[in-house]
Amino acid sequence: MKDVGMKPDSLRRARASAELLAPPHCIARLRSGDTEKGDPLKTARVAGILAAKRTDELIPLCHPLPIYRADVDYEIGEDRVRVIAKVETIAPTGVEMEALTAASIAALTIYDMLKPYCEPAEMSIRECRLDEKRGGKSQYRRRLPAPVSAAVLVLSDTVAAGRKPDTAGRAVETELAAAGFAPVHYAVLPDEPRALLDAVQSLHREHGLIVTVGGTGIGRRDITVDTLKPLLERELPGLMEAARAFGQRRTPYAALSRGIAGFIGDALVVTLPGSRGGASESLLAILPSLVHIFEVKRDVPHTGGYA
Repeated sequence: MKDVGMKPDSLRRARASAELLAPPHCIARLRSGDTEKGDPLKTARVAGILAAKRTDELIPLCHPLPIYRADVDYEIGEDRVRVIAKVETIAPTGVEMEALTAASIAALTIYDMLKPYCEPAEMSIRECRLDEKRGGKSQYRRRLPAPVSAAVLVLSDTVAAGRKPDTAGRAVETELAAAGFAPVHYAVLPDEPRALLDAVQSLHREHGLIVTVGGTGIGRRDITVDTLKPLLERELPGLMEAARAFGQRRTPYAALSRGIAGFIGDALVVTLPGSRGGASESLLAILPSLVHIFEVKRDVPHTGGYA
């Protein structure tokens, strides 16, 4: 089963359909609800909804999901009925299979209830397909349409002194590059306010995004937040609220991060935790928002301009 534990939740929708062909006299029974087993459309609607809720039991590698909405509707023609299933959830993975399963089971239920009234060759199910899906990376992009220059500043006395390698900052650098940020400037600084101020004041006119890694905790040497907060001209508190909420579901220590975000001039500054897990999780949580900011905001430095 695919690991979706590091994917953020989002509202996800899917619509699927299946078409059942049958003789006109069978379609007439659908309209009237007259079969020996009862009303086929009403029964198939219930069957489709139940199928959407139990897809993970029917298809081995599907994740169990909370189904917030499942509907089955119909378009009835002279010799066919189109089954339309719509499913919604708020989850880290989509509901395409739930919608497809609902459409398939509803169509099979109609087939079962109509089969006494025609020959097998007169009825068939075809074109079960996904018509639409929304949510997740298909709607909330995680890659920039045009490059934006970025800077990653690692705040760590021990890394700056060469006593241990940096993994958190390098992970952030790699993830930003994968999201389309380019070029990505990288530097390691000691936990000193003057060094951080000089670096940010030097970089904020050249880069659209400045990401600090480290110095957001509760220690006396965690100076990142206190140093940068007075410089923020437009705060974006929701970014780090989202990062902390995402992290809190994975570790209770996420609540200890004092990270902030906002604009210094035209550069967006985001302060991430110093651990590799905390930095990566925080970036994963806010990356769609970062991409959206640079999609809609025009007055930031962009390498090569906009296409």
